[in-house]
Amino acid sequence: MNKSLILVCLLAFLAVASATVYFKETFDKDWEKRWVTSDWKKDEGTAGEWKWTAGPWYGDKEKDKGIQTSQDARFYAISAKMPKKFNNKGKDLVLQFQIRFPQSIDCGGGYIKLLPSGLDQKKLSGDSKYAIMFGPDVCGTSTKRIHAIFNYKGQNLLTKKDLKCETDQLSHVYTLILHPDNTYEIRTDNKEVAKGSIFEDWDFLPPKQIKDPEASKPKDWVDSPKMDDPEDKKPEGWDDIPAKIADPEAQKPEDWDDEADGEWEAPTIDNPEYKGEWKPRQIDNPDYKGPWVHPMIDNPEYVEDDNAYIYKDLEYVGIEIWQVKSGTIFDNIIVTDDVEEAEKLFNDTFVKSHDAEKKMFDDIEKVKREKEEAERKKAEAERKKQEESHKDDDEDDEDDDDDDEDDKKTKKGHDEL
Repeated sequence: MNKSLILVCLLAFLAVASATVYFKETFDKDWEKRWVTSDWKKDEGTAGEWKWTAGPWYGDKEKDKGIQTSQDARFYAISAKMPKKFNNKGKDLVLQFQIRFPQSIDCGGGYIKLLPSGLDQKKLSGDSKYAIMFGPDVCGTSTKRIHAIFNYKGQNLLTKKDLKCETDQLSHVYTLILHPDNTYEIRTDNKEVAKGSIFEDWDFLPPKQIKDPEASKPKDWVDSPKMDDPEDKKPEGWDDIPAKIADPEAQKPEDWDDEADGEWEAPTIDNPEYKGEWKPRQIDNPDYKGPWVHPMIDNPEYVEDDNAYIYKDLEYVGIEIWQVKSGTIFDNIIVTDDVEEAEKLFNDTFVKSHDAEKKMFDDIEKVKREKEEAERKKAEAERKKQEESHKDDDEDDEDDDDDDEDDKKTKKGHDEL
């Protein structure tokens, strides 16, 4: 065998051998043994309960089970410990999970957090320190975004990009990949939606250069390209022309009473002769120097950090969210240093069940629409029936009135006899 081919095969084998899945959760029947529900908000009565279910539509009723938020207007906090701590130095960090909003979410989070060691799982809350927060967040019509937040030196850094999330009622998969060269990639359903440098799309580092604090625009600097023509003079009588004049076509109403209504005045209209406020014409400014540019200097606070991507002791996967309308289902979570492992889980779960899930959803929606249409037609028929009934009653009332009138005439005739 060719030596080069042997070397390639060996490197490929070593790459596969070095790949590690630090956490993988598909939520089987034993999921509660691995996850710890926090007591956060429990005393206040606003802690939500998790439900193990595949939801109202799915591809496979058992394989597609995940954990679902089950109570409206509740806080949810739950976490699981990784079998092995993750130090991503020199490695890719891949976080991927599947989520579904069967409730047509109106306001609530759908993100996952990676947390460092030292977490008290029973006290997981919105104040718990985390390393990475990633996933969809929806609230009203203005917030429909993918959150991608990195904690760097104690600061939670939000991405500067506006990444739109999916908001339909079917399953979707979100993937975050952090590379050791300080670049990243974000995928939705395994399709790229963003990639680039973490230094460009997050404020990890201060700017390399800043405006020189010692410099300021000279007082005699002229940055106006035009100026008033000093030789241009306002025409005589310009200000004597009023903006409004009495309408010459207006006439005092015939029924106008000066004593009762006061002296009549014609309504005013725009004066066609009025030319507006006079301004001298503009000419090129001979002293114009162009826009003043603030000189820049190197930022003394800027320090390069090739290790900005590193998280040394990731140990927990957590979900900490608020939901106005419950029903969100989390499933198929993976934390690994190998993109191919995440893609494999995507293919084994989402890809296999997506078409069947969509068909079941479409069938349910079809039945729902047909039922609503039948109810609408029934209500319409009932309305028409009631209208006909009222019409018949009105006609009967008219016949009764005619009979009463005839009776009166007959009685009158008898009386006259």
